[in-house]
Parts: sequence; C-alpha cells; structure tokens
Amino acid sequence: METNEVLMQQNEPSEKPINLWRFVVPLLIQTGIILAVPAQSVYTLVTGKTAVLQTLPVDPYDLLRGYSVTLNYEISRTDNLKKLPGWADLVKQYPGKNQQYDPLAQGTSLYIILEEQKASGGIPQAWKPVQVSGQLPTSLAANQITLKGRYSGYNSITYGLETYYIPEDQRNDINKDISTARPIKPGQPQPIVVEVKVNAQGQAVPINMWVRDRKYYF
Repeated sequence: METNEVLMQQNEPSEKPINLWRFVVPLLIQTGIILAVPAQSVYTLVTGKTAVLQTLPVDPYDLLRGYSVTLNYEISRTDNLKKLPGWADLVKQYPGKNQQYDPLAQGTSLYIILEEQKASGGIPQAWKPVQVSGQLPTSLAANQITLKGRYSGYNSITYGLETYYIPEDQRNDINKDISTARPIKPGQPQPIVVEVKVNAQGQAVPINMWVRDRKYYF
C-alpha cells in the first residue's frame, strides 16, 4: 500500500514556480529602449553646444508633408564634402561599390567638423565644414563642433535632423515664408538655416529653424 502511494507521488507532475524574471527582464529592457531616445535628446539639449546648419534649396510644396517638415543640408551631399581634408582617407577605408554613385560603403559612420562663422545680421550664420573623419575627433578648437552622420547611399548623408514635427498653426506661416525666401545675391545660399544642439559624441537635436529673420521653434 505504501509502495503504491510512493509510485503515485513520483508519477504526478511537479509544479515549478513561475520565474517572474523571465517576464520582468524583457519588459525592463524594452522600457529602457523606449526611454533612452527622449533621455538622449534631453541630455543633448542640456549639455550640447549650439551650431547652425545651412539647408539645401527647398521647394515649399515638397517641404511640408502633413504635420512634418523635411529638410536636407549642404553637408548632406558628398559633393560638398569630398574636397575637405579627411575625405580621401575615409573613402579608402570604407570604399563603396561604385565610386560615382556610392563613394562610401552604405551605413558608414562619419564625423564632420564644423567651424563657427561670424554672424552678419539677420539670421544666424551657418557653420562651415572644415574636415571629415572616420573616428570621433578627440581635440577641437573652442569654435568647432563635431556632427555624426551616416552614409545612406546615393551620395547622401543623414544626421537624424531631416524630419521634424511642427504645430499645425505654424504650417501656413512657414510655407509662406519659404516660398518667398530667395538669396539676396546670385550664388548665395537660400536664407534658411537650422539651429541644433550637438553633444560631445556628435549626436544632435534641432532647436529651431530660421527663415530669413523669422524663427520657428521645433
């Protein structure tokens, strides 16, 4: 009798306690990833240095789509960077498959050193790109910053500063200002610049956009 009871107990499935960490750990990781993006932006806004980026000429009808504004910059095109010191070394280190259409391997990270320029009144003066590097520079002048970019193909570089969401009540004013924003003299850049905050790692967040002498906050 006692032997049968022992056998029955051995055959009964044992109930294992639920390991809560199997559920808690993935949840904490996902939460951390979600919070990391705004935390990084706040860190950059607090500790970063202000710089000014020159936009490429834009068509106001293509600029505004829904509730966002889409911009590209002079430093977004490889044609504007290939004459800078460091570009040839970068291409040799990370060559693309087709030097005409893809001088760099897609996904290549790069750092653009920008130098502050004296303001001439009106809108802030765009900072001038002076060097390209494949590694984060460790020493910069007081009037310089480093902006981290990524080669996305087709001679284009992105900096995470291309799309911003704007209040609906500003859309018409921005569209009107951009449609009338023209260079004062032939050969001058379009009077649209973007102020950004850049941290020590080269990551940036937008602060505002100037269209001539009018400022729009992001």
